[in-house]
Amino acid sequence: MKKSVTILILAIILITFGGSMYYLYQKNAEDPVVYQTETPTRQNIVRKTVATGSILPLEEVLIKPNISGVIEEIYVEGGDFVQAGDLLAKLKVVPNLSALNDAKNAIADTQITLDDQRRNLERQQNLFRKGVISQVDLERAQVSHDQARQAYSAANKRYDIVRTGTTSGLSSAANTMIRATVSGMVLEVPVEVGNQVIEANTFNEGTTIAAIADIDKMIFEGKVDESEVGKIREDLPLEITVGAIEDQVFDAVLDYIAPKGNEENGAIQFEIKGTLKKQDSVFIRAGLSANASIILGRADSVLALKEALVQFDADTKQPFVEVETAPQQFERRDLELGISDGIYVEVKAGVQEGEAIKVWNALVPSEAGR
Repeated sequence: MKKSVTILILAIILITFGGSMYYLYQKNAEDPVVYQTETPTRQNIVRKTVATGSILPLEEVLIKPNISGVIEEIYVEGGDFVQAGDLLAKLKVVPNLSALNDAKNAIADTQITLDDQRRNLERQQNLFRKGVISQVDLERAQVSHDQARQAYSAANKRYDIVRTGTTSGLSSAANTMIRATVSGMVLEVPVEVGNQVIEANTFNEGTTIAAIADIDKMIFEGKVDESEVGKIREDLPLEITVGAIEDQVFDAVLDYIAPKGNEENGAIQFEIKGTLKKQDSVFIRAGLSANASIILGRADSVLALKEALVQFDADTKQPFVEVETAPQQFERRDLELGISDGIYVEVKAGVQEGEAIKVWNALVPSEAGR
């Protein structure tokens, strides 16, 4: 009995010892943990925020008629260059019946007055020749007659203007001739021959005959979110990219930030504007959608690390990395960081160019053996 117990105990001891030895052997056979390393590089780091918008003329002038009527002729089209005073279109007046009737009545009234003053002048001339009245009385009758004749002529011109929009002697200044008020490119002509147009007045903004702008003076107009507006200021540089123009970046300067935001889709948006620097080699069409990168900060040719390599102390929040001092041997280095673009961060102090920085994700054995 005792012999059997002794044998059992020895067997258990041998099995336990063998298992331990096998475990230690397997443990020693495992590949060690291997960490990759990366070295700092020289980078141009740009910190920026992006605004979406479009390219618009700095000043766009809408040409509107001063008289209502129908488009009779159009002399320009979109893309034409015009000078101030150039003829754009011609209107045919559709007279207002009430105004036309009043003008006719005014002619009849002034005709009656003119006839009366003519008879009176003839009487006064006869009396003057007989020596009954003085020279002063004759001259007074002559003035009254001339005034009546002038009123009759004015009534006839007013009738012509109401009926046709112009009259003899005023054709160059006729309201029916629509002329450019500024020099520039015709962006669009939104009317066609036969369209009826309405004059600009106190109660109606009028029909646009043409839109004219100086295309050498273009601006970017866009919007930024309220979370970004506190980071920007006037005079910051902009880099404009236009979707329709590939591989081109246009420089601009931020010169306007709206003091008040407007709610759009549940978020507060602030309008911004930036003046583009002219480029003679590229024609930018008005209305093209564009993105503006607002340059918040820039550092050229500085020592930089990927942000993923930087860790932060749990207690002090101090940034640090681990630098390789020997193969797979690392030591901690505290860092002084500068500007970041979200991928790379400037390193002002803590590591030197060429040093190997520990990548925190360890390689699995299969990857380490490749």
